[in-house]
Amino acid sequence: MIYYNKVIRDNIPSIIEKSGKKCEVHELNDDDFLVGLKKKLLEEIDEFNDGEDVNELADVLEVVYAIARLKGVSQEKLEEIRKAKVDSNGGFDNNLYLVRTYD
Repeated sequence: MIYYNKVIRDNIPSIIEKSGKKCEVHELNDDDFLVGLKKKLLEEIDEFNDGEDVNELADVLEVVYAIARLKGVSQEKLEEIRKAKVDSNGGFDNNLYLVRTYD
């Protein structure tokens, strides 16, 4: 028996059962799910950092979208917010690194 104690994607229980195993799953309320999603976000970022596999970035986005949904923000609205920040602060296209500021 392996304990995971983490949030999972919706199809994972059926994938586990199709492999011949059984699993115990609980449905969380939104507050507890948000806590789990924040942990999942860090896990997915760590996985990307470890292998730099762009597939992990897709997982990061999926978790970000789920968090936004729980916060009442659609993917479309999140994209609007992202674009507004690019318009006001720029993107990350020029590989800039701030060393310091001074007077």
